[in-house]
Amino acid sequence: MAQIKDVAKQAGVSVASVSRVMAGHAGVSEATRQRVLDAVQALDYRPDLAARRLRSRRTDTIGLIVSDIRNPFFTEISRAVEDVAYQHRMRVILCNADEDPEKEALYLDLMRDENVSGVILSPTLPTLVRFRSSDYPFPVVLVDRCDRDTAADAVVLDNVDSAYRLTAHLIERGYRRIAFIYGVTSATGRQRHEGYVTAMATHGLETLAKGVPATVEAARAAASELARSRPLPDALAASNGLILLGLTEALREAKLRFPQPIALAGFDDLPWTRLVEPGITVIAQPTYDLGQAAIDLLLQRIAHPAQSVRRVVMRGELIERGSSAKRGG
Repeated sequence: MAQIKDVAKQAGVSVASVSRVMAGHAGVSEATRQRVLDAVQALDYRPDLAARRLRSRRTDTIGLIVSDIRNPFFTEISRAVEDVAYQHRMRVILCNADEDPEKEALYLDLMRDENVSGVILSPTLPTLVRFRSSDYPFPVVLVDRCDRDTAADAVVLDNVDSAYRLTAHLIERGYRRIAFIYGVTSATGRQRHEGYVTAMATHGLETLAKGVPATVEAARAAASELARSRPLPDALAASNGLILLGLTEALREAKLRFPQPIALAGFDDLPWTRLVEPGITVIAQPTYDLGQAAIDLLLQRIAHPAQSVRRVVMRGELIERGSSAKRGG
């Protein structure tokens, strides 16, 4: 059975370099890392994980706690995290909090019991409000959800800007009575609501917003109520993919076509948004990149615990489709 010294000899590096690569440390050149990984594969090297854990007093495991695994956004985040973790010979414990702060707290306790190296968390609003990194014995990186003043490593979309641009797009296409349905269980929904409100105010328009739990069912019920109202909204906009699906189902059930009499737009470029005629206008999030950046940030924090807090902010892409065609065009 190959030993670490055999890998070092094969790769032409020191044992310490092999150890750093296997531990996922950031201070290793890409060329050295690749030579070590090639040697590991050639020799079929399997590190003694148990011995390493005893020496380091930590595991080669990270936790990933998402708020709703049914949301395709978090499925893609999970895939990115697992891909990078695999490259670093690390395991991932995936937990689904179901937007439930008590369940979320239980999983955070589980991470303590498992002595994980770190956690990537998409927090519920109550957890985010009281979040302090010092409360946890492991580093935590927030993904998708973070307030402006939260002192924590985080990877987020520029939610205010994205919702502003989505709303402004509808206004520019001639829509004035725009209803915005947003999730109330997260900072993300709240920030996207802020972007919508700012865009409407900038153009001197009245807001028509409704906060709902971020589920297809809740969104469908809210949109069905709006579809029965008079006057009808000119357009409906959704703060995430699940809500957008609920709005689409409600309009279909009410036999209301889009863009006339009601335009439709929202977040998340999911496959079905391209298939529903005439195509739904969306803000596409760089979802995989968000997940990849989150685990990269976590690995850096594990390797350098004293580094300053970092926040990565990404920009959404507006994809225009037929559901928001120019009004009357």
